[in-house]
Amino acid sequence: MTAARDTSRDGLANKLEFALLTSAGPVWRIVQRIGFLERPLNQILINSGIKKAPVRPYRLSTRDDYTSWDSLTDKTFNSRQLPPEPAKRTEPAPEKVAALFRRPSNGAGEDIALCDKSTVLFAYVAQWFTDGFLRSRRATPYRDIHHNESTHEVDLTQLYGLNHAQTKVLRALRGGLLKSQTINGEEFPDFICDQRGQIKPEYRKALPNPVGFDNEKLTPEQKSRLFAMGSDAGNSQIGYAMLNVLFLREHNRIARKLAEQHADWNDDRLFGTARNILVVLLIKLVIEEYINHITPYHFQFRLDPKGFSDQPWMRPNWTAVEFNLLYRWHSLIPAQFDIGEKKPVSIYETLNNTELLTRRGIGPLFDAASKQRAGRVGLLNTGAFFHELTTIPSIEQSRSVRLAPYNDYREDCSYPRVTSFDQITADQRIRDGLRELYGSVDEIEFYIGLFAEDTRPNSVLPPVLGRLVGLHAFSQLMTNPLLGEQVYCKETFTPWGLALIEDTASLSELVHRNLPPGSPTYEVRLTRRRWKRT
Repeated sequence: MTAARDTSRDGLANKLEFALLTSAGPVWRIVQRIGFLERPLNQILINSGIKKAPVRPYRLSTRDDYTSWDSLTDKTFNSRQLPPEPAKRTEPAPEKVAALFRRPSNGAGEDIALCDKSTVLFAYVAQWFTDGFLRSRRATPYRDIHHNESTHEVDLTQLYGLNHAQTKVLRALRGGLLKSQTINGEEFPDFICDQRGQIKPEYRKALPNPVGFDNEKLTPEQKSRLFAMGSDAGNSQIGYAMLNVLFLREHNRIARKLAEQHADWNDDRLFGTARNILVVLLIKLVIEEYINHITPYHFQFRLDPKGFSDQPWMRPNWTAVEFNLLYRWHSLIPAQFDIGEKKPVSIYETLNNTELLTRRGIGPLFDAASKQRAGRVGLLNTGAFFHELTTIPSIEQSRSVRLAPYNDYREDCSYPRVTSFDQITADQRIRDGLRELYGSVDEIEFYIGLFAEDTRPNSVLPPVLGRLVGLHAFSQLMTNPLLGEQVYCKETFTPWGLALIEDTASLSELVHRNLPPGSPTYEVRLTRRRWKRT
């Protein structure tokens, strides 16, 4: 970076809030030890994060450009935070915009800008978690971002599937369990194919083919090792697969425990209760570990379902198309992954390669991902692997739904509109690139503007991107039906299940209680061990 960024358009209220929440760490830690102070403060800060922009229900969806009953109720489409532009953009060319995302080469490979705070495990979790509800309709050549195939809820679709038929075929139909097998002393999902690489009859009609299944380079032997999972992306990359394996193990562990305690329960009740517990466990870990990792604040958010029922944002979930696009954090992903062996492996070697999992076991893979630094979220830092696969499609998808310009979203999120490129970033390369592409800051597109901003100190994300994540993530999580006033109770989860939720504090705990007996202690971290606040 060269000259400093011009902060004159950051907004006084935003500056004061940031200074307050990122200063006086010892005071915040004392406050969080005092229950009668922490609970209302937790509620105030979560509400504040959500109310930085107008809240659901939104007036429009990707179905129509006007409000209709269907636009307010047909959830096969995504909602819209802001109305669309009058006409689809044609300039600048998507390929020219995509070039500003691309990671430069240093002669020996990609010159990745590393994130000081995040590990590769954070990148894995981000992709896996959001795939449960940011599910654009499968189409050719690119996914159709107008449509959403999910329930719009955090419901572990990645594990349980999109509908009852998929869930049923993934279940063992005994003891509340999901189908599984033991390989090298560890529990894994069932294989979707037989030894010839043919989809097994029970899965053929119920489950979609895994991503990449029709690639001619995938051999019958590789196909025969693909797992049967709730998402077609379940085998697509090693991080996604290892998280699905972990949550399958935790589901079955919970179901077995419930069966011991409730001998009179049938398979359906055991399965349903185990699923309830696991979904809320995920929500808790997302709030208390994942979101707290992203933010720069000293205050650590907590899952506390009480006290939100009368808020105006407590409406049924409906994923916004903006939320889908803003989560394209491919700059986190390095070109090579450390898997705890002598040599790192390329991203290509991790695709549809479950043998890495079954050979290594999940413990060493979580450990290796927790010790490798992720890339920095921003422009000029996305690997060549993603250029044609995701970057150009994301630009074209953004234009297909005619999203409003970046400056409009700044204003909607309680930031002043920028008036010069110097107010966006201190990086002269990005300033020059934006100026050449758009000429005026008011012409910058939503998708590129979010990633053009400089990351805030001690945060993982740039300001507007971080604010949009807070708005959508908190409202998406806290409106989950399992957190309702009459639902979040021992009758829903059992006393043991409720205690398990409230006593589990980290992903590391989940990993270590699902490893073979006698396993060593592994590092399981989203935040780098040696990270220090600046």
